[in-house]
Amino acid sequence: MFGKEKDFLINRGKPKTIIFGKIFPMPDIELHPLKPFLPQSAKVLLLGSFPPPRARWSMDFFYPNFQNDMWRIMGLIFYGDKNYFVVSDARRFDYEAVVKFCTETGIAIFDTASAVRRLQNNASDKFLEIVEPTDLSVLLRQIPDCKAVVATGEKSATAIAERYGCLLPKVGSYVPVTIGGRGYRFYRMPSSSRAYPLALERKADFYIQMFKSVGINV
Repeated sequence: MFGKEKDFLINRGKPKTIIFGKIFPMPDIELHPLKPFLPQSAKVLLLGSFPPPRARWSMDFFYPNFQNDMWRIMGLIFYGDKNYFVVSDARRFDYEAVVKFCTETGIAIFDTASAVRRLQNNASDKFLEIVEPTDLSVLLRQIPDCKAVVATGEKSATAIAERYGCLLPKVGSYVPVTIGGRGYRFYRMPSSSRAYPLALERKADFYIQMFKSVGINV
């Protein structure tokens, strides 16, 4: 359904969208619920797509879903323990420990989208429509020692490549990118989602190589 017929749907009452040939009300725009985390000493900027729905959060920080393995990957890399950041009896991550680690290690974090629509009420990037992409140049000006932007999944990697007119790197590799008149390494990491079919230890290996390349000791 396209053209005038689609316009008719959009303008008749609440806007609608079409998913797999079915018509649904257009979801509301969701603004990013977190501020960018930008420690002054940051050497890398990790960029996901967008946080999951609030009901899936186990802490008020990035990668809050207890089923997401980002903080297990970091625990394994830097402390030799995938559960280092896990508060097991509460099924949550240790917010204070995560923030302290990122600050001291020099890891900045945000997402490639500042506003989205969830076409389905879940955490899947497949049904995430970017309404407002993040202006990375604004973030990077605040962390002048940053050497690399790191996409932590396919959707964020694609968003960066399309917005800044560069190649899409292969998983575990990087390409050069210019943002705000300055050159950076643009890495693409495997998704920390358990839906991504790769062992935790192998995902960690990719991150280790990236961290070493920008001067972060692991």
